[in-house]
This record gives sequence, C-alpha cells and structure tokens, in this order.
Amino acid sequence: MAAYADPRKVFGAAVAEAAEKNPAIVVLSADSGGSSGHGEFKKQHPDRYFEFGIMEQGVVGIASGLAAAGRVPVFCAIAPFVTSRPFEMFRNDVGYMRQNVKIVGRNSGISYSDLGPTHHSLEDFAIIRMIPGVTVIAPQDPGEIASAVHAMFEHEGPVYMRIGNDPIPELFESGKFVIGKSRILREGSDVTIISTGTLTGIAIESADLLASRGISVRLAAMPTVYPPDREMVIESARATGRIVTLEEHYTIGGLGTIVQEVTAEEFPVRVRKLGLPHTYVSSGPYRELLAYYGLDAAGVAASAEEFVGQTQASNH
Repeated sequence: MAAYADPRKVFGAAVAEAAEKNPAIVVLSADSGGSSGHGEFKKQHPDRYFEFGIMEQGVVGIASGLAAAGRVPVFCAIAPFVTSRPFEMFRNDVGYMRQNVKIVGRNSGISYSDLGPTHHSLEDFAIIRMIPGVTVIAPQDPGEIASAVHAMFEHEGPVYMRIGNDPIPELFESGKFVIGKSRILREGSDVTIISTGTLTGIAIESADLLASRGISVRLAAMPTVYPPDREMVIESARATGRIVTLEEHYTIGGLGTIVQEVTAEEFPVRVRKLGLPHTYVSSGPYRELLAYYGLDAAGVAASAEEFVGQTQASNH
C-alpha cells in the first residue's frame, strides 16, 4: 500500500530545508502562509517571512523587487490567485524583468472542488507558459514535490510550480529532479499515455486496466510542462503512433496542446487530450468530480481503449 502525504506540507518542509542552506530564500504570503505549509519556516526564520494580506498583485511586484536586491522569493497561494489574478504583474514584473522569483499555485486544477470555478485553476499552464522565459512544472508525487522545490531554487530564473490539495501517493523512488526531463514508467507499443501533476497516479492505474484488456501502454510521466521534453514526446510518437495526454487542466492550451505542437512539427500522430472541458466546471467532492469528467482510472482507460480502436480501424 502506497504511503500518502499532503502536498502542501511536503512543499513547505522542502522550502524550509532549502532555506537552511540558502540564506537568500525568503517567503512571501498573501494571508495564506499556514495553508501553504510555511508554519515551520515562519517559526525558524521570522525575519525572512513576510505577510502582506490579500493583495496578490502587490506581492508579485514586491517579489520582483526582492529578487532584484539579491533575494530568492517564493510566493505560494491558491493557484488562480497567483496566476489569473496577478497575471499582468507576473508577465511584466517577473517575466519581462527576468527575475529569479518562484511562484507556486496550490490547490490546483479542480482540487479546491467544493468552492467551484472561482477557485479552480484550469488555464494556468496555458497562460503562464505564454510568458517568455518562465519554467512551468507540475510534480507528481510527494518525493518529486520535494526534489522539484530544490530544483526550482537551483534554477536561475522565474518558475511556476503547481501542486494539488488532497493527499497523494508515493509513486516513484526518490531522486534528483531534472527540469525538462520525463520518466518512462513502462514501455508499450499500442498507445502512449503522457501525464503530469497529481493525475499521474491515475495514469498508472489506467495503464494497468488497459494491460488487463490486452492493450500495451507506454507510460510517460512529464513533470516539466514547459519547456517540454521534446525528445520523449517524439520517441513516444515513433514508438506507438498515437498519444493520450492526461492533465488536470482544460483540454486546450496545456499539456495536450503542447504535445500536439511538438508532434505537429516533428512527427505527426493522432493525439487524444484528456482533461477538463472548456467550460465552468461544477463543484462537489473532488474524486466524484474526477469520475464525472472521466478522469478517474476507469474513465481514462475507457477513453484510451476507444481511441486505440478508432485509430486502428482508420489505419485499415
């Protein structure tokens, strides 16, 4: 049985650990430090913890100023409140000025499910990857969240990282997070499933279901959404001739669209994009919402199986 952990607590602990080695790291809060896992950091480094209240636009600008003065600011809050709300400041103060700021969106995707569309972040991959020079990452299990925190601090330049809300299982052996690199979890010949973020656990379950039905799945876990692992995407296109993408994001603009862009340029194949429909998604219990939109293991497996059948038929 896999161990589960709260992604926010794992994130906060990793920031505190990194801060012990790097005195330049500072934490900025918009009335959200406790929920972001920064309780220990605040206790250990009160002079490096700054609370601003609910003013995310101002916090992003202040983070840019601190970075210009040699600090390494990390700002974590509810995902739409650090991407959609302060987009202009993210674009101009952080992106245009190429500041070494780390912005983290928690409760991402639909994981703040009970609060509905105002608290969903289903466009963050799309809008943030459009800011030149920003790296976008979505780590997939607790160990990868911790290693991704250290990687983003080692990386010189702006980073957007998104994490979920519900406890997530350990999926991989711990190791160094390399920005831009994916994990090939299993080889297969019928279809590739490329996933990112916390839905990778569901991708693994769906691959098991598909294997039981005689469908051979190449499973790729892609925690760096942008810039993408182009080599892995092309290898997958060549290996299986068809790709299914899985993400807790709209089916347009995010991981699926990025994979389509790569394959269209270098090795065109059919791509089925699994995510949330481009509408205002309902509210309710998180797992029930995933199932309703076909993003549980059974739904993903059914969609992938249908896709394989359709594309096989069209090739004859």
